[in-house]
Amino acid sequence: MPNPTAAMLVIGDEILSGRTRDANMHFLANEFTRHGVDLQEVRIVSDKRAAIVAALNALRATYDVVVTSGGIGPTHDDITADCVAEAFGVGIDVRDDARALLAAHYDRQGMEFNTARMRMARIPAGATLIDNPVSIAPGFTIGNVHVMAGVPAVFQAMVASVLPTITGGAPLLSQSLRILRGEGEIAGPLGALAQEFDDLQFGSYPFQKDGVFGANVVIRGHDAGRLDTAMTRLAEMFG
Repeated sequence: MPNPTAAMLVIGDEILSGRTRDANMHFLANEFTRHGVDLQEVRIVSDKRAAIVAALNALRATYDVVVTSGGIGPTHDDITADCVAEAFGVGIDVRDDARALLAAHYDRQGMEFNTARMRMARIPAGATLIDNPVSIAPGFTIGNVHVMAGVPAVFQAMVASVLPTITGGAPLLSQSLRILRGEGEIAGPLGALAQEFDDLQFGSYPFQKDGVFGANVVIRGHDAGRLDTAMTRLAEMFG
């Protein structure tokens, strides 16, 4: 049975402007790889309702799992929850369980639970909350979409909360070989090997150092035995 497929939707003008560098994609890719979920697409969209809704509907119809990052904070441009509700055609309002979590948190901190912070308790109808042990404000899951915060520490905590609920498959394994020949020289034989082992993924990543050309060839797959066999053949060809 093939591994479940996944996509990530990164939301925020600050990512597209270059002001903030996204770290969440790298983290999620590593976690999904270990869990046996194939992350096949990542999209980045601006804080515009139409763009978020369109991307979300396209991704959730295509992949088994969708994870969003960003846009669920207390400010006016945090519109992800509203966009998710629109995409699913459901209402959205302050939820009692989410409000209780936040009210207790701000009370412990001696801070006012004001109208802006109340926005983080607005949850689409029918969604389940995603635990956030870092800053309490919850994410949520609706259908095959998991909506998470953009702050890396919070995103990582939410991924840890959600991952056990996703049925994964075989972890993606990889091996690599450093070959001191130019890509043009290895391309033909490498292509033939990739065709022979068409159940595996082959990648060639060239480098140049001190006048020497070479490539790091990476082979990925779910079957350790097939991976070992392919790597042995590669080493015999170019070792």
